[in-house]
This record gives sequence, C-alpha cells and structure tokens, in this order.
Amino acid sequence: MGKPIVALATPPLKSALAVVRSTGEGVFSIAAALFQKKVAETEERSSFVGYWKDENGQRIDQVVVLAYPAAHSMTGEDTVEVICHGNPLLSERIIDSFLALGARYAKNGEFTSRAFLNGKMDLVEAEAVNDIIEAASDESRKLALLSLEGKASSLLKPVRDRLADLLSSVEVGFDFPEYEEETALSVDEAKSKAKSIKQEIDSLIAEGEEGRIIKDGIKVAIVGRPNVGKSTILNALLKEDKAIVSEAAGTTRDIVEGSVRHKGLTFLFLDTAGLRDNPESIEKIGIEKSLNAVKEADAVLLVLDEDKPFDEEERLVEGLAKGKIFLVAVNKSDLLREKKADGGRIYLSAIKGEREPILDALAEKAGISNGAFARPSLSSSRQLSLLKNASSDLDEAVSCFESGAIDLASSSVLSAYSAVRRLLGEEATLDLSEEIFSRFCVGK
Repeated sequence: MGKPIVALATPPLKSALAVVRSTGEGVFSIAAALFQKKVAETEERSSFVGYWKDENGQRIDQVVVLAYPAAHSMTGEDTVEVICHGNPLLSERIIDSFLALGARYAKNGEFTSRAFLNGKMDLVEAEAVNDIIEAASDESRKLALLSLEGKASSLLKPVRDRLADLLSSVEVGFDFPEYEEETALSVDEAKSKAKSIKQEIDSLIAEGEEGRIIKDGIKVAIVGRPNVGKSTILNALLKEDKAIVSEAAGTTRDIVEGSVRHKGLTFLFLDTAGLRDNPESIEKIGIEKSLNAVKEADAVLLVLDEDKPFDEEERLVEGLAKGKIFLVAVNKSDLLREKKADGGRIYLSAIKGEREPILDALAEKAGISNGAFARPSLSSSRQLSLLKNASSDLDEAVSCFESGAIDLASSSVLSAYSAVRRLLGEEATLDLSEEIFSRFCVGK
C-alpha cells in the first residue's frame, strides 16, 4: 500500500456536514492516535462516534468515523472517512491533523487511481467515476452508472479474448508450422475471424458515438446574414432574452451561447456574428469567430432570408458543414406570403416563441436510437480512439491475410489486441494513468 493521502471529499463550503477522506498504509494507526484505538483493531467495515483530536490531543469536533479495511475498501487500501460538521475551519483542522502524523495531500483523482492500480476497477470503470460527477443530465448519469457497474467493460472483454485466440492461432501457424493441422487456423479462417471481430468493434464504435452524444451533447452553430433573426431564434430556443435583438445590422460581435434539453439530448446553441461582405474591423473578427464556430460545431443551423438566394458566405458555411448535421431555417414565417416547396427547410416565427420545429429536426438528425439511452457504451474520446485504432488494425490484418503476408497480419492483430487491452487499462502506463486521473476532483 502507498503512503497515506488525505483530502476533503465534499465542497469547501459551509454546510451541514463535510467528509474528510484518507487512505493508505498506516491510516488506521493515524486514526487510532487522533480518534480512538478501536479503529486500528477493525477487521470489517465499521463506524464510530466520538471526538476527533489534533496531534496535541486538543478536541476539534464531534465526528462519525467510517473505517474500511483494505479488502473492503474502494481503493484496495485501508481507508478512513471522517464526517464532521460542515464548517471549513473544522475540516481543514482535521486534514492538518492527518498531515501532522505523516499523511500528504491527495492529487486529483488519486483515490480512484489507487483503486485502479490495486485492481479494484478497470480503467473504463475508473473513468466512469468522473463521468458520474460531471453528468449534466439524468440520461448521461445513467450511462455513466452502467460503466461504473462494469457493463461497458463486459462488452469489450469478449472482444479482447477473441483477439487473443486469433493471435495465438496465427502465431502457432507462423512460428510452429509443424502444429498447424492441430492448432492453427487456415488463412481463410483467420481472415474470416478478423472480419467478424472488426464488425463487432465497429458496432461498439457506433454505439459509443451515440453514447458520446448523449453524454456530451450536440454543439449547434447558428449562422446567417445580419438581421435574419439568429439572435431572436436563440432567445426563442432558450426561452429567455440572452442575445441582444436590434434592427441595426451587426449587433452580434461575439459568440453568445446557451443550452437546451430536448428528447433526452442536450443542445448547446452558439449565436454567431452575421455574415456579410466588407464588414468593419471589429465585426470582421466576429465573423471569423462565426466560421470557426461552424468548424468546431457538431451541427449547423443556417438561417436564411426567404427572398434571397444563397450568397458566397452561405455557400462557404454549407461547405464547412459537410459531414455535420446541417439544417436550413427560414425565420419570420409569419411575414411570408408563401413558402417554397422545399421539404429541407424549416419555417418558423421565432418572435412568436416557436422553437419545436428546430429542436425536433435536430433530434431526428442526431439519429439516436431509443435503446442508446439504456445501453452501456464506450463513449469517451480515449475509448473511441482506441476502438477506431483496433478497427483499422484489423482492416490491415484482413488485407495482409488476403495477400499472404501472414507475419504482417499477425503484427496487425497484435496491435488491435494491444489497443483493446490499453482501453481496459491492462497496458496502461503511469503517464497515461496520471493524464486520465488528473481530470478528477481532488477528493476522488
């Protein structure tokens, strides 16, 4: 076990209660010295009530102490949690008492990191801890909980095992041809298995992309010429007067944003500066930000004036939106005498508060299946990147099997196998672990 670490596990604010958490070798001895000797003798999860003292024997507060022996703790190490009254002065003094007897401040995510390093959870489950803390919706919370329960990892472990079987069979045939008839696969069988595993991984990627959208939301850039009603549309979508609305062109000089929940999805809308030729210098900066917002967005809502054809700037936006969700909306429909017979356009009157046509269209275009809201998935950027690497490696393996380059095929299968193991944290380096857990809050 490592040296004891200590941190506040609750926000540093006045509240009814606060929790100080400590884990590591010798933490029970510290608690015995500062609280009562019974803690050092505990062999099962136990709770105690009494007075916590400082290193000089002075009482700090009346507390509840929870003691978790290593075999029964989240970190895999002896762990103590001190529940005190929620005055930051008290929790700080309790932390100071731990430090005085040899503990040190915990780093971000170090409690969860120790749980991972001690085999209490794999890396997918560990990442889910932070996902639960950061969840912005009930849907994303449910997905994170599925991962924490190990259900996302359970999707991957059969893939890892199938890759290991394929790799061992190919290696036997390559290195020990005398055993090929007994244990090795034929080239056609190996190619078929590689294709099958790739299909399974591709399915995990598709499900993971849906999970990512549910978890992270969809960033939508609202773009168009000045005075077509972009800011009015944003205000209608948010049901609040967030963006300045004026008859004067070019009043939006910077990005104005807000989020909306609809049909289980979160949409982050970005109202951008109006697109037009020869803007003044300050407005030009805003237009550059608008185009950057289009590049970074997951979806683009182009607002048009019905009476005018696409101009050069709007064509540019359409080009930048390739591969993204792209919607064309015509505002001020209440002022139109007739609407063009174009099923691809959305007509609405934002000044009347109409917003459902846009929200419904975005939800439909997102294409999230109903099952995705209750299905475990591998949805973080790291997880999806490694899955895509494994899929690409298996593509390469299939090509090598077809060309007879069995040694290269074996190398590609090994690379895919390694990517899946890294996803689970089975080949995680210390640097990788630190990078992942540094995103956590200190008390986790």
